[in-house]
Amino acid sequence: MSAVAMLQRRFMSGARLDQPVFPDVNGGFRDPANTRREFREARGKETLAWITSHTFRKTAATILDEAALSARLIADQLGHSRPSMTRDVCWALARVDSQAAPAREVA
Repeated sequence: MSAVAMLQRRFMSGARLDQPVFPDVNGGFRDPANTRREFREARGKETLAWITSHTFRKTAATILDEAALSARLIADQLGHSRPSMTRDVCWALARVDSQAAPAREVA
């Protein structure tokens, strides 16, 4: 089952938008420090150590960019107030217009 389908089913069963998707043991919002620690433990210190929460943000930005969404929409999704911030921080946004290739060859 996809994450979207799971979230839709959860919402249709009465879950509210102000409730956490991944609650703590008491049903509330998770402490960010605990979440970071558990994430570090889950990825380990070897093969997957390069994966960070920022990696997921970059991946999301890249997927949205490849879907040809505007920089403004991507910035809104990532919580950036300025699209320029999204372009500067998420360097994976590397869409290049085909018209730019010949100009680069000349230089």
